[in-house]
Amino acid sequence: MPEDWSRALAIVAHPDDLEYGAAAAIARWTAAGREVAYLLVTRGEAGIDTMEPERAARVREAEQRASAAVVGVERVEFLDHRDGVVEEGVALRRDLTAAIRRHRPELVVTLNHHETWGGVNWNTPDHRAVGRAVLDAAGDAGNRWIFTDLADRGLEPWDGVRWVAVAGSPQPTHAVEVTEDDVDRAVASLAEHRAYIGALSDREPAEYAREFVTGVVDMPAERTGGRRAVAFQVYPRG
Repeated sequence: MPEDWSRALAIVAHPDDLEYGAAAAIARWTAAGREVAYLLVTRGEAGIDTMEPERAARVREAEQRASAAVVGVERVEFLDHRDGVVEEGVALRRDLTAAIRRHRPELVVTLNHHETWGGVNWNTPDHRAVGRAVLDAAGDAGNRWIFTDLADRGLEPWDGVRWVAVAGSPQPTHAVEVTEDDVDRAVASLAEHRAYIGALSDREPAEYAREFVTGVVDMPAERTGGRRAVAFQVYPRG
């Protein structure tokens, strides 16, 4: 996995998307002094069946901010697209382009944009739409003749994105080795999504999170000599 960068922006559809695996790599990066910011396209308001969307949005935003803090991420932003019906298109690309120009990252992280998870389970529309829009916006951010209104707002072109790393991809190309401490922080980060996990499972959040995260970091073991890692599909740029 590329290591010669200092700033990353992680862009995903929902609160909790990064915690289902990628957070262990993020914990490693922040511990090494790298700057990572989060951008959530929605507030996850449609994600808890037993909770009205307005309340769920507040709860899930708070859980995401607490979760990010556990792995050393201080900047967490939300775009307010509607959960469950995110539309892939020019409006989303503009919003993501604006965020990339504002944060000026060298590495952009997102979640699986492919149709399935490992060729078995169908991926959700929001994940597919956001992931593809992230890949497009990484290029849009450096083109001054696309979304010219952004420059009028002081958001000058940023052609400094060197890689887009897709977590959870069924076609991984790279991996970030993680330590036991990284894994522990990732588990604690996922466990902060208490309301969301409580709607999914009767298990304690920490127990649920431990099983899921360890499963993710153990998955690449055959390719990493048995070492725990977070796998990504990396798209180089330039």
